[in-house]
Amino acid sequence: MKRILVVLGGGRPKGNTRQLADAFIQGAVDAGHEVELVSLNQVEVKGCIGCNACRYGKPCVQKDGFSELVPKIKAADLLIFASPLLFWTISAKLKALIERFYCLAEEDMNPPLGRYEKYPVKDAALLMTSADDLFWTYEQAVSYYKFTIIHYIGFHDKGMLLAGGCGDTNGKPQISKTNYLKEAYEFGKTIYQE
Repeated sequence: MKRILVVLGGGRPKGNTRQLADAFIQGAVDAGHEVELVSLNQVEVKGCIGCNACRYGKPCVQKDGFSELVPKIKAADLLIFASPLLFWTISAKLKALIERFYCLAEEDMNPPLGRYEKYPVKDAALLMTSADDLFWTYEQAVSYYKFTIIHYIGFHDKGMLLAGGCGDTNGKPQISKTNYLKEAYEFGKTIYQE
């Protein structure tokens, strides 16, 4: 059994991204994992202001919901980043959360690639939805995820589910008309199968 934290980076309360996350969660629960969902629509997390207080042993100076998420992040084996595609990348709410990971880092006396810090070792996966389904639709989002979460922070990639073509941005969610909910369920159910 693994502890999985699903972070929903905005979107409509019953929209495509929430439905995709819920399908993943059901698969993971059915596989015996412990799963918690946090919606950044309900927990305010401001972006990092670069004050570096956390680099001197102090807690983050910002008074928002991030402090209550820190124990959940530290306890999780797997972090699922779930976001609608907004302006060709992840949501600003999700990016703000990732920026605040800075305070989770510890000094690394022998850093790879010359970076200062090391982060807790976690697994990560990306769930995204969009109206468009073009060959370049997720290029920026995938680039950010791979560079920031996997290569820089150093989380282990457990995969991505990029659900394109889920209806136009003005209409009702249409992910149920695709095969993505079934794929998300299977992704959650098999994410730790060897």
